[in-house]
Amino acid sequence: MSFNRFYIPHCEWNPYSLVLTGDEAHHCRDVMRHGEGDKLIVFNGQGSEAMVSVKSVSKHKVQLETLNVTKAADLPANLTLAQAVIKGKKMDLVLQKATELGVSRIVPLLSERSVVKLSGGGADKRREKWTRTVIEACKQSGQNWVPTVEEPQSVEQFFKQVPSEQLSLLASLHTEARPLPPILAEFEELNEGARPESALVMIGPEGDFTPAEMATAQRQGCLPWSLGPIVMRSETAALYTLSVLGYELGRSA
Repeated sequence: MSFNRFYIPHCEWNPYSLVLTGDEAHHCRDVMRHGEGDKLIVFNGQGSEAMVSVKSVSKHKVQLETLNVTKAADLPANLTLAQAVIKGKKMDLVLQKATELGVSRIVPLLSERSVVKLSGGGADKRREKWTRTVIEACKQSGQNWVPTVEEPQSVEQFFKQVPSEQLSLLASLHTEARPLPPILAEFEELNEGARPESALVMIGPEGDFTPAEMATAQRQGCLPWSLGPIVMRSETAALYTLSVLGYELGRSA
């Protein structure tokens, strides 16, 4: 039997007194029509999940009774997706599937060649929407880890700090780009056979990153990764790279 899932932010998570408020309370009460005694699942986006029953329903909150609490296994690898912003539903698709694939962090990049242009309040609103998108993806898929969605930023802004990930990759069509196996083999050789526990992958927009943006990424240690002879759409490249990295890095867990 499946149960409807609802999100309680980690900062509000008290397993001994769980409460739905705001949009989640509205969705539970007015959309799903849950009432006293109904069983639900709530999660906090940091791996914790609880089976609960509805204790009481009021105008502004749904009070829950905790039946049991479980903790999901840690993600097998710490993956960051730095994704150039692409058009509407395509970006939503990337966010949804990246969440299902267990990405830890998503950085929307405003590449010079991005068709979508954001600034000021528009960027803030879009980030709020993207955050809701990843939460909904967790609710629907059973994923208990909500990825962090950072504010949209340029490639230059992103690299004001050196990447903290052990392995940084740049999806590339250039001739110097290499397949993943030799890149991983080189990493293992330098790290006594260990595979990276964290990785960053950068995916360009429809027209790819500019030469200047790619040069910036490579100066910060991003290795050009060839995805093969087929030219993939941006959203396809994102999902392909995350799937491959999740498998390859997860094998060492």
